[in-house]
Amino acid sequence: MEKSKLLKQGYRLRKIIYAIFRLLVLCAIGYIILYPLLHSLSVSFQSRDSLFASTRIWVPTDLDIKNNYTAAWKSLDYGEAFLYTCIYQLAAAVIQIVTCAIAAYGFARFEFKGKKLMMLLLFVSIIVPDMIVLIPRVVTYSQLDFLGILGLFKKLSGVDLRPNIINTGWTYWLPALFGVGLRSGILIYIYIQFFKGLPKELEEAAWVDGAGPIRTFLQIAVPSSRVVILTVSVFSVIWHWNDWLLCGIYLKNCFPLAIKVRDMLYYIGQAYGIGPDIHTPQTAAYMMAGCVLFVVPVLIIYIIIQRWFIESIDRVGITG
Repeated sequence: MEKSKLLKQGYRLRKIIYAIFRLLVLCAIGYIILYPLLHSLSVSFQSRDSLFASTRIWVPTDLDIKNNYTAAWKSLDYGEAFLYTCIYQLAAAVIQIVTCAIAAYGFARFEFKGKKLMMLLLFVSIIVPDMIVLIPRVVTYSQLDFLGILGLFKKLSGVDLRPNIINTGWTYWLPALFGVGLRSGILIYIYIQFFKGLPKELEEAAWVDGAGPIRTFLQIAVPSSRVVILTVSVFSVIWHWNDWLLCGIYLKNCFPLAIKVRDMLYYIGQAYGIGPDIHTPQTAAYMMAGCVLFVVPVLIIYIIIQRWFIESIDRVGITG
């Protein structure tokens, strides 16, 4: 009896130690993840005098929220930049969610010639970073052509009909429309893994009732794919929202928020005549306020849908 009691006590003690260790690890990971946001919030709330006070770091002695966020809003030209972000990037994200689903359904449910080769190309598009193909894309978009037809027409007639879509939203919309937009390969792969797990009996029953592939996709596959659509939507929106590399290459003006935040030090200097030293307390407060304004929209969206997103991640089976 005493031996069994000792074993039970040892088992309980190990469980308690494991629970404490797990809690400490999770707290450490949470602190690492939340520290940049908490630091940005703290600095963005502080006044100039509070930033000079070395005795108070996290809790400011004086608050200057209105001036800091007003300056950040003005420097970012937030309203206009947010509008361009929605028109260019978020619109492309929505288009990409739809087109990637169509492409993935074809890969998952149909057999056709060249399927293995196209799957190989899909994985190549995932592996190869955008920087590798950036210059060819810019050249292509500056003289957009299809199979060289317009180029041949120019040689024959001397009239160049190849449009230049640089500095327009088509640099985002067109790749998204053909399923080759920003990190489309990963989104298509997520869709494929989910569609393969759908019961084929549902689609076969629809085919018996006379439904074609398009109707089956719209009425059977899409309603059954809410969880994967939510997952892909979150990824696509966040990736487009945070993208500044392609914006800086494709757009010459009408910049979205990602570019504005990247070059915020320059815009602050233009608006307020502050020197380019980021360590100046006033500049740091404006910069952190701008970062908070940039993060808040997607953070609010994620807070609203996080429960369904976590459930969808579990059901879709994304790991690693």
